[in-house]
Amino acid sequence: MRTLAIAAVQTAPVPFDPEASWERFAEQVRAVRELFPHVQLVVVPELMLSAEGPLLRPAPADWMEQVAVPVPGPLTDRICALAVETGLWLVPGTVFERAGDGRVHNTALAVSPQGEIVARYRKVFPWQPYEEAAPGDEFVVFEIPGIGKVGLAICYDGSFPETVRQLAWLGAEVVIQPTLTTTRDREMELVCARANAWTNQVFVVNINASDPAGVGQSAIVDPEGLVRQQAGSGEEVLVDVLDLGSVTRVRQYGSSGINRPWEQLARYGDQVRLPMYAGAFRRPGWLEEPSPPVGPVDQPR
Repeated sequence: MRTLAIAAVQTAPVPFDPEASWERFAEQVRAVRELFPHVQLVVVPELMLSAEGPLLRPAPADWMEQVAVPVPGPLTDRICALAVETGLWLVPGTVFERAGDGRVHNTALAVSPQGEIVARYRKVFPWQPYEEAAPGDEFVVFEIPGIGKVGLAICYDGSFPETVRQLAWLGAEVVIQPTLTTTRDREMELVCARANAWTNQVFVVNINASDPAGVGQSAIVDPEGLVRQQAGSGEEVLVDVLDLGSVTRVRQYGSSGINRPWEQLARYGDQVRLPMYAGAFRRPGWLEEPSPPVGPVDQPR
């Protein structure tokens, strides 16, 4: 079995206090290590370490500019040291990253238990016009040796079907999606999480901030679009063991033993013109040759 034991910590930063937010994060990671020794990866909500505040509490002027950090830099050094200390994979939500060209991105990181930054993903779809961070321009996956590939998405990214489709195309079997949703459209995001999981046959771990920073309702969705766990609005931790072999099973035999979209795309996708993308579907390297269609689709019309 290829399993990934995760802890999705639905929590909140200390508003506009990055140092106190760091201390809360580090304390929670250490607590997960002590309480759930089988856990391999810990993820927290979007902008946890940038100490965002509640919706109706105005941020200090130019807050994003004030707390933007280089990657790598002193903050990532602390994250890497914590990963080594605890022996955990860490996806520490996101941070405001100041890039070499001076722009600020909303960036998710993945850090290995050896203290290496193995992935950096800049949010491709910031929540405009409310979010001022500059958009990234590529999707990112990373590999956990012996287990499988993990893709990164951030909050509003999930509203664009291209995000998870591209991550799955790149080989992701799990998509980790740190989120900071403070508004009542959370139900829409949960619909998207289930749809993204089902249509791409991946696990989706959507971890939102707890009250008062966000409205909570974090969710873990399986490759058939079924919700394995969903949180309430307060602080809690969703501990789960994801069987990545189920991704292989669902892609081979279909969701509910019926639907095999990747196999169908491999069979017919290169025949479908996609002018929006200036091309056609290209079969990903991980996808085996499709089986011939069976059943009613074989009958003449």
